[in-house]
Amino acid sequence: MDPASAASPHEHIIHLSWAYLYSAALNAVAELGVADRLEAGPRSAASLADELGVQAQPLYRALRLLATVGVFIEDESGRFALTPAADVLRTNAPGSMRDAVLMVSHETFWMPAGKLGSTVRTGETQFTRIFGAPFFEHFARDPSVGPIFHRGMASFSDSENATIAGSYDFSRFQRVVDVGGGHGGFLIEVLRAAPSARGVLFDAAHVLRDARIGAAGLSERCELATGDFFKEVPGGDCIILKRILHDWSDQTAIEILRVCRRALAEGGRVVVVDTVIPPGNEPHPGKLLDVLMMVSMPGRERTEEEFRSMFAAADLRLERVVKTPAMLSVIEASAA
Repeated sequence: MDPASAASPHEHIIHLSWAYLYSAALNAVAELGVADRLEAGPRSAASLADELGVQAQPLYRALRLLATVGVFIEDESGRFALTPAADVLRTNAPGSMRDAVLMVSHETFWMPAGKLGSTVRTGETQFTRIFGAPFFEHFARDPSVGPIFHRGMASFSDSENATIAGSYDFSRFQRVVDVGGGHGGFLIEVLRAAPSARGVLFDAAHVLRDARIGAAGLSERCELATGDFFKEVPGGDCIILKRILHDWSDQTAIEILRVCRRALAEGGRVVVVDTVIPPGNEPHPGKLLDVLMMVSMPGRERTEEEFRSMFAAADLRLERVVKTPAMLSVIEASAA
């Protein structure tokens, strides 16, 4: 699957240098919805291009590249078919990753990544210089971009929510508050795993308009609440921060934790769900995600000791880190 796996050092470096072309090809076919049109069976690039209103030869060449890494497969007659990897690009596939691909390969990440050298030299993201506003302000003010981010995050989460919720015992809590919980995908899985608990989905009003709580049949057990987590969050004995702290600098993350600490019921827990970077040189998706955070946001992925230090600054104590089958871990903290 990895063209560089048996390569010489020179070949390996060149392969890494042009790896961005795979991202470009993935973005193109995801945006066009090619995988959706292969659900009924193999088709030629010409047939797909005619239906999509695009050029056949460029589409063929993009699909041919992706077929070399197991995304689509080309048969002897030049027709392309779905592979397991291509299948998750279908819009309606269980755990579809189409929206996640469209988000991660969007110019809001792509263009700042091209300025990584400037970020390394200055310590600052080039996002504002490129787009005219910081990351979250840009997403909030541009109606064409915000939905890409929120759908992409939901796509990421849908593939991991049940697994993570099942890795930690939420049944001991009475009131679970998901801070910045988006459309509610994770809180839905938590409430299913803890049938006696009640939930609060807390986010901005424009995000909660697409909340899934009602569709999941949980309206009686879960309320929606709007606000600013830099100022105040609803009280509870379990306050969840899933993929929130990694968006922010250490000092800002500590401020968010302090707000959560004030809202925490006696004996309760702040439950952070984020990547925990392991030591050593082994590959880990969190190390890639860390650089993605660095180029577009003020945030970062953190080690266990870095979480411990942040918690202490917010008058919290790290109790344990629970690894999950997903890339994220559950980091549990109590009042210090």
